[in-house]
Formats: sequence, structure tokens, C-alpha cells
Amino acid sequence: MSEIRQVKPRTEGWTQRKDESGKPLLQFSEVKRGKPPIHLADFTIDQRQERIKELGIPGFRAKQLSTHYFSHYTTDPEEMTDLPKEGRSELVEKVFPTLLTEVKRLQTDKGDTIKFLWRLFDGALVESVLMRYSNRITLCISSQAGCGMNCPFCATGQAGLTRNMSAAEIVDQIVRANKAIQNGELGPKRHDEERVSNIVFMGMGEPLANYKEVMSALRTMVEPQPNGLGMSARHITVSTVGLVPSIKKLADENLPVTFALSLHAPDDELRDELIPVNSKWKVDEAIDAAREYFEKTGRRVSIEYALIKDMNDHKWRAELLGTEAERTRQGLGPREPNSFEPNAGLCLDQLH
Repeated sequence: MSEIRQVKPRTEGWTQRKDESGKPLLQFSEVKRGKPPIHLADFTIDQRQERIKELGIPGFRAKQLSTHYFSHYTTDPEEMTDLPKEGRSELVEKVFPTLLTEVKRLQTDKGDTIKFLWRLFDGALVESVLMRYSNRITLCISSQAGCGMNCPFCATGQAGLTRNMSAAEIVDQIVRANKAIQNGELGPKRHDEERVSNIVFMGMGEPLANYKEVMSALRTMVEPQPNGLGMSARHITVSTVGLVPSIKKLADENLPVTFALSLHAPDDELRDELIPVNSKWKVDEAIDAAREYFEKTGRRVSIEYALIKDMNDHKWRAELLGTEAERTRQGLGPREPNSFEPNAGLCLDQLH
């Protein structure tokens, strides 16, 4: 019987940060630095009115401004002709400060995919990817500049966590994508109301490590237009490497988003090295938390698994993954078809 080849996780071109004992370091807190400018999308509906009043403007203007941003996807004062011309530019500049500056874009798949590189106010860089399919338009968004989860196979983890993104910075990725679609930059529109229909939090960062801002952004995404983006929570997928306490909090948020667990290894021995957060919450704990999310929300849960040759693609691991998936089925009662299904694939090109 031939020996099974086992490749260990390793970095390529960078050195993984480790503590004195050789254990990969995890970074949950951002380094203190300046905060992004306050934007209309950082506020709740009521808070927007108060913000406008603070600027000496009647509160009802908040809805007009929200309509321009969340329904028309514009921050151009010249397009806001329902606002008084005098002081309009100054008001718009205060309410809609620039959050994302496009640095570069790559367009592939005959124009059906655009990958954006954005510069934030402090010079930090993040990515988002806009993808047109036959029946939907999906946007893969970032929730942090960098990432503190320190996974050796992930390009984003090389520099560690720069900082959390604000709720408005997260939302603005969608607004900018919708504007690009509106302008025909993703190819000819198929209908006048075409826009981003699906969101996946699979860009830069660990969404559940930026819990407060991600929840705020999610609520703005699902808030009906013109006060929000009017998206379906069922078309939004939140992916995590397995921050168990935050998964349990998410289950109680009354936001029926789709949940994805980036497993990548069904055994603790390999996953401890491949996904360092596994040293805090083991495979069974993460999968049990995912099952709890399903039980509380009734929403589809997927297990993400990026196959890496001779590292996690062994037959015995496939069988163990099947055993773990089957364990989650037991005692669930009625469920959606294929509620737990292996789902290989990453949105950004984070594998070397």
C-alpha cells in the first residue's frame, strides 16, 4: 500500500506571524488609527434626520439625500435638483464624504466580471468583485482592510489586520457597484432596474471579527429603499472561518442571511495549522454553531472547502467531512433540501 502524501500548510513569499511558542498569532483588535469620515450610511433612519438638523438643514432632507444615494446611487450634487442650489455642494460634501477611491480594476469573462481595488481615506486598500451570471449579479465585498486570522494560504493575511471597515465603507462598495451597472460598465443592461442582487462577504477580512459594523451594514442593505438598499437577506451570504461566539450572536439577530463556514479541513490536527482560529474553537464547535444557526433561522448553511492537493484532498478526509455533515443532520427535523452541502470555492484569488 502506497504511503499517503501529506503536505503541510506553508506561506509563499511571506513569513507567518507567530508567538514565542511558535503558535500563529491571531489579531482580533484593530490597530488604533484615524476613523473614516462619518457618512450618511453610518446612521439609522432616525439618526440621519438628527444629523441633517445638526447641519442646520430641515430633517425631511434626510429622506431626499437617502433616495439619491440608496436608490439612484449618486453623490453628485448636480443630480440632486430637488435640493436648494445654494449650499447644495457643501451639504453633499458633509453628508457623503469620499470613502472609496478607485485605484485599479480588472475586467474578465468578456466583461462579466470586474475586480475593483479601492483606496480608503487613510490609504488602506481593499477589493470587491462584481460578477454577472445568467440569473443574478453578485458582489463579493470586503469587511476589513487586511485580516487578523493569519491563515497561511490566504494572501489577505500577509500584512495582518490594518483596521475594521466602517458600515458605510462596506455599504459604499455596493452603491459603487450599482452605479457601475447603471452606467453599463458591466456590459449592456438587461433591464432598466438591473442592480446587484446577491452579496457575499468573502472579500478581505473576517466579517464576524468586525461584528458591529457588519451588522449595521447588513441592516442598511435590507432596509427598503429609499432608506436602504432594499436587498433580500436571503441573497446575502456571510462567511466566517469559525468565530463561534459571533456565529451564535448572528443566529439571534433576526436577519435571515445565508451562512457559510469556511472549514477547509475536517480534522483538528490539520485545521489548527490551516485555519489558526481553530486553536480557539475546534471543528466540532464550529460545525455545531453552524447547526445552531440553521436551527434558529431555518436558513441554508454551506460548508466551504477549498481543495489543496495533497494537503486536504485525501479520501479519508472526504469521508470524515461526510461524517461531520451527517452528524449535523441528525435531529434537525424538517429542513431545506441540501441544507448542508460542501461548497468549494473562494471569491477573491486568495490561494497561491
